[in-house]
Amino acid sequence: MSVIVAISTAPGNSGIGIVRMSGKECFEILDKIFMPKTKNKTGEIKGYTIKYGYVHDLNNKEIIDEVLVSYFKEPKSYTTENMCEINCHGGTVVLKKILEQCIEAGARMAEAGEFTKLAFLNGRIDLSQAESIIDLINSKTEKEAKASIKGLEGELSIKINQVREKILDLMADIEVNIDYPEYDVPEISYSKEKTVLENIKGELEKLEKSFETGRILKEGIKTAIIGRPNVGKSSLLNLMLKEERAIVSDIEGTTRDTIEEMIQIEGIPLKIIDTAGIRDTADEIESIGVDKAKKIANEADLIIAIFDASKEISKEDKYILEIIKNKKSIIVLNKIDLGKKIKLPIKINNIVEISIKTKQGIDELYKNIIELFNIGEIESDQSIIITNIRHKNKITNSIEALKKAISGIEEKLPVDIISINIIQCLNELGEITGDNVSEDIINKIFSKFCLGK
Repeated sequence: MSVIVAISTAPGNSGIGIVRMSGKECFEILDKIFMPKTKNKTGEIKGYTIKYGYVHDLNNKEIIDEVLVSYFKEPKSYTTENMCEINCHGGTVVLKKILEQCIEAGARMAEAGEFTKLAFLNGRIDLSQAESIIDLINSKTEKEAKASIKGLEGELSIKINQVREKILDLMADIEVNIDYPEYDVPEISYSKEKTVLENIKGELEKLEKSFETGRILKEGIKTAIIGRPNVGKSSLLNLMLKEERAIVSDIEGTTRDTIEEMIQIEGIPLKIIDTAGIRDTADEIESIGVDKAKKIANEADLIIAIFDASKEISKEDKYILEIIKNKKSIIVLNKIDLGKKIKLPIKINNIVEISIKTKQGIDELYKNIIELFNIGEIESDQSIIITNIRHKNKITNSIEALKKAISGIEEKLPVDIISINIIQCLNELGEITGDNVSEDIINKIFSKFCLGK
């Protein structure tokens, strides 16, 4: 089996950089380019130890860098194979040179995610844990990172395996029923099977429901700021970002395209999108921006609709009220410092009166967002939260298979027909942990990883 090597730290200048190698003969390859201060035979070096020395050029023995090398002996390593990590000075030139020497000494360049793929293939982690690693790397908030850590610790895997065990026990009973029908009472079997399947379905539905929270943790709340021109949309964006991100002008139609930025509210990301002012316009470019604003509002998780409180309601305002009907939204009445003239034609619950100029009411806006999405109740360390769309889809498919099985029981179909849907549920869950998953899916998942991980 070949030895793989890759740079595991991000590109660019930094204090340290790491070149990682894994494979049965990685220590032998290391010995060709590494001169430790105290020489030991490879077999004498213990795992989880660090040696100080120099990496030199394989051909002319010229020193490349002063390094620390970490040793990890099989099977107690990330990949379960012999591993070493060369900790050198950060910088593109040094890292690249050490990588080249490892390859010249006999290693090959690792593929994206190949170290973690080895950990999966060698049984140290399952597929859902592997996916949690990339989620952890890509985490944008502390709460998202906590949810990823729970996945890495195997909490979802444990739950899925518990459910699969219940299904396997049921399948064992069904097989007995099929092979020895004279020893079972059909009515009792059907009743027992239905109860077990409904309980399992309830457990899976709870996991499926957690995805909405998981999606918010991972992707954030997509928030569209809409309103007619010059009501303060861009000014609100700047206030929420605490920087002058968008151009603010008294001239109507300044914003013609969207501006997207991310903030956090109590550890939850808010993807804020400032849009063009909604109005009838003959300007072709502005018209495109208005259409885009309407589309974004339709796709948003939350709409912040701003109105000028110092003016009477306009036809554009009324149109905006139609847009937000049946959508999660907050009405913001801006310019309250100039006096309130606006009267909304319909009763709306989530109304916040603010003055962007004086910063009055901004905390009330945040409070409304927190209450609307129950952000205060989102605690990623309290229960299992599904953040991965692949896992969610597999759980949904499992639930659908169980529904068909339960329906088959109610219709008194033969048990061997019912078992087809139960087996499908079992297989869908097995694809989450990787117990039965195609090579194409495995390759697709690990292709999303960075090199060196």
